[in-house]
Amino acid sequence: MRRRVLVLGAGFGGLELTTILSDTFGESIDVVLIDKGDAFVFGFSKLEVMFGRQAATEVRHLYRDFVKPGVRFLQTTIRSIDPASRKIVTDVGEFEADFLVVALGADLDPAATPGLVEGGNEFYTVPGACALRDVIARFERGPAIIGVTGKSFKCPPAPSETALLLHDYLVTRGRREATEITVVMPFGVPIPPSPETSQAILSAFAERGIRFVKDTLVTALDPERKVAILSDGTELPYELFLGIPVHRVPAVVVESGLAADAYGWVQVNKQTLETRFPRVYAVGDVNGVGTPKAGIFAEGAARVVAASIIAQIRGGQPPEAYKGVGMCYIEFGNHEVARVDVEFLAGPKPTGTYQKPSEALKLEKALFGSSRVQRWFGAAHEPSEPTT
Repeated sequence: MRRRVLVLGAGFGGLELTTILSDTFGESIDVVLIDKGDAFVFGFSKLEVMFGRQAATEVRHLYRDFVKPGVRFLQTTIRSIDPASRKIVTDVGEFEADFLVVALGADLDPAATPGLVEGGNEFYTVPGACALRDVIARFERGPAIIGVTGKSFKCPPAPSETALLLHDYLVTRGRREATEITVVMPFGVPIPPSPETSQAILSAFAERGIRFVKDTLVTALDPERKVAILSDGTELPYELFLGIPVHRVPAVVVESGLAADAYGWVQVNKQTLETRFPRVYAVGDVNGVGTPKAGIFAEGAARVVAASIIAQIRGGQPPEAYKGVGMCYIEFGNHEVARVDVEFLAGPKPTGTYQKPSEALKLEKALFGSSRVQRWFGAAHEPSEPTT
């Protein structure tokens, strides 16, 4: 009997899981991959767009090019999820499955922070990054704040990278001396699992005159007074505000009962990624397994879930437990790229190791993106060379 797998969300987790199942079963499986968007974008590409190093059209990888044996891609909106029956309702019909994988990521909620929509900017979406490209071009003097507004957010290194890239951008245009840059984060250090990485970033901040405000959130903006209000009650003036919006569980996932509320990430078995409902899994940013919200962790989780589905269909031993192992490349400015490798579930506490910037890591980051485009979309992709 041909088994059906529903995969909700075509990010890192959904694309990798679907590719593995197609490679394993070919036409003998029925995989339905659903996403409301028409293209995949790497998170790090938004910085490239924001600072004018790539055009928005260059970073979009169209789902119409995701063609795999045994796979159907549907661009549609999911209206309801019934995890007990593994049934969903979409704008193009209803679907039931033998296995259901929820990989819908985290939604952004800029309106959750008073004043952010009216008086600030966000760069965690492609439209936001495109808009900021023009805003930054007009920024000539005064304080700039890169501010996190919620405790849980995608790509923890991104605020630090943004500050370092903004510094370079302003230096190149002769504006840096007339500006100030401040990073506001809810952590005591930029990368908590890796003291060495955190120290490297803090040293880079000190060398460039970038202020780091630790253990703090931006809770509101006052656009009329041009001040950011912090969680400790203090205020910081700004001329340019680059915000990381509050992240929340997609409403359709909350309504399904898989999540307790908008900020209660889906609870899963940390070893298998299975929810409390049999043969229903949650991978990537939508779950609360305890790893960072970053594509590499969604990809690793997808491999574990794929191996579990394959074992159940074919028979055999379940896969090894998910260990929450991953890495992130970090842009230090001046076209320098470092790397941090982290483990979250393999030991008693999260740990991380640091590799300082090198030309090899710059090339490795480019290959990271192009190899996945090739694997998922079947098309070679030469990354554009950064330009200032």
